Amino acid sequence: MTRIRSERGGVIQAFDAPGMVSLAARHDCVFVLAASVGDFVPPSGTVVEIHGGTSAPDPRRVTGLLALGSERTIEQDPGFALRILVDIAIRALSPAVNDPTTAVQVLNHIDAFLHAVGRVATRSHYVLADDRGTPRLVLPGRPWENYLELAVTEIRDYGATSVQVCRRLRALLEGLIATLPDERGPALRAELGLLDAAVDREFGDAPRRADARTADPQGIGGRHRPVKPGP
Repeated sequence: MTRIRSERGGVIQAFDAPGMVSLAARHDCVFVLAASVGDFVPPSGTVVEIHGGTSAPDPRRVTGLLALGSERTIEQDPGFALRILVDIAIRALSPAVNDPTTAVQVLNHIDAFLHAVGRVATRSHYVLADDRGTPRLVLPGRPWENYLELAVTEIRDYGATSVQVCRRLRALLEGLIATLPDERGPALRAELGLLDAAVDREFGDAPRRADARTADPQGIGGRHRPVKPGP
């Protein structure tokens, strides 16, 4: 195995997958990306491992297929977009701001994100092949459970004392259970259990605890009443 190292270091912002597959095929080897998009690689840190091969590719050609910068971007890093949304929500929930309504509005966008990602077959790693079907590039991935944990953990922790946030989080989780494939269910139900435990810790009186345990897509949007038919 040969290690290709970064000269200057930085955050991996993107990579040229077709270019890496083509270069690996040319040298009859397999490239393994040693860090995910969004990871910081220190100077002289390994960015690509090369396995096998009939000849050694020029390290500068390999590193030229990776974009490194000073900070993360959302171009190939959806986890960073989710991280930004979560940061906005928990900032709104800080004692200095105390704005749960903003956190609920952010949860609307997080809800849409989780619905989109939950329908995709996310995996812990991906293998890309050349046009002959030979594996040439192995990439680290992010499984569904990681996105879900990132999306709700800190908002639950910072917003556990807010009835509004607890109700919106429950509506989000129950909605995902109802609409996403069954294999997403165990992780979602586990998050519901953690939400129940947080509500039980923070709300000592039964009426407030019952309110906090009621799903509501608006947080506290009033109780739904059935529409009566006309006269």
